Amino acid sequence: MLRWTITFIIIAIIAGILGFGGIAGTAAGIAKIFFFIFIVLFVLSLLKGVVKK
Repeated sequence: MLRWTITFIIIAIIAGILGFGGIAGTAAGIAKIFFFIFIVLFVLSLLKGVVKK
């Protein structure tokens, strides 16, 4: 999940440099969504590990 976030951030940066503002904004938005999903899944996995002990 984090790999997808990094990929979309790189796409957003390259698109922004080349002047494609719409694509850069969309890629950044998708990266933000993936990042928050990653954080939620990470916290849930930590909690699951703590409860299991």
